[in-house]
Amino acid sequence: MKFRQTDMPLISAAKSGFSTSTGYRLEKDRRLPSQKKIPRESRRPDPLIAVWDSEIVPIMKAAPGMRPIAIFGEILRRHPDLGEGVRRTMERRIRSWRAVHGPDQEVIFRQVHEPGRMGLSDFTDMG
Repeated sequence: MKFRQTDMPLISAAKSGFSTSTGYRLEKDRRLPSQKKIPRESRRPDPLIAVWDSEIVPIMKAAPGMRPIAIFGEILRRHPDLGEGVRRTMERRIRSWRAVHGPDQEVIFRQVHEPGRMGLSDFTDMG
């Protein structure tokens, strides 16, 4: 953003083609993304590591339509030491697993036909 050397953030952002808030954010922190601090990773151990591949994935493959809360109930019945605190973690993990490995979603391209916009006429037979 060479414009920020001569203009205010509002003007330089407009000249560069991005939003004003991005201009002010870049003005506040001039470091490149490669120079910024790396975001921290998860700090707690994964509570589902012991049961994910061995029990949860086979359940999802056997019954693809089963809801995450039903899978959670079954896993909680088998492993009561997991506790209620892993329900949202399991739901998020199931959602991301199904997006990659689950059944394909039906694709629909909706078409809107406005009256009078397009018309087809066949004048080959005038008799």
